[in-house]
Amino acid sequence: MRRKLRYITAVLVIFDCDGVLVDSEPLANRSFSAALKPHGLDWSVEETMRRLMGRSLKSCVEICETELGRKLPDDFVEKMQEVTYRSFREAPLQPVSGVKEAVLAVQKAGFATCVASSGSPEKMKFTLGLTGLWDLFDGHIFSSSQVPRGKPFPDLFLHAAIAMDEQPFASTVVEDSVPGIQAARAAGMRALAYAGAPYADRAGLAKAGGLLFDDMKQLPGLVQS
Repeated sequence: MRRKLRYITAVLVIFDCDGVLVDSEPLANRSFSAALKPHGLDWSVEETMRRLMGRSLKSCVEICETELGRKLPDDFVEKMQEVTYRSFREAPLQPVSGVKEAVLAVQKAGFATCVASSGSPEKMKFTLGLTGLWDLFDGHIFSSSQVPRGKPFPDLFLHAAIAMDEQPFASTVVEDSVPGIQAARAAGMRALAYAGAPYADRAGLAKAGGLLFDDMKQLPGLVQS
């Protein structure tokens, strides 16, 4: 019995941030779509989400610049982020429904938890703080800015597992994007794909190797199964 409890305590659950913890994807992609239009890239919010969701901001800019065939202005990201953060305050940004209770239940069951996101540390501090989720993770927050390659490469999730002193094969990732699921599987981790949002790419998430679920109430049971 003692050995079983030690094993459960060692298991790690890695949460993505945007779309898993905070309901930020529609707001952020609306700002990104609007920011691109004056520069000649007329992507709808849906197209922006399809092409960019789950990737680091640096990768998103590179994808857009490749599509345009030229560089975006040096202040593009700064101006776009100002609009994005303002929309988060004004909406205001909300946690994903039921996620706080789900995280607390996972922690109560003895699992270590952390966040590993394509977002910057500053953005996560802002969004998780705004939604009352920052303190749940006790400083265990990791960003793609800390590794050479972002999602869909495994670098970020492997970095998080090492920092949390856990083996990749004993880690479970909770994601909502196809690049995130691909990164989790490439890291040798179990991947739970939250598909409860109306924009979820259910077919893409399943094809990438994610186990789909639609309600955060299901998460504690899935983590323990």
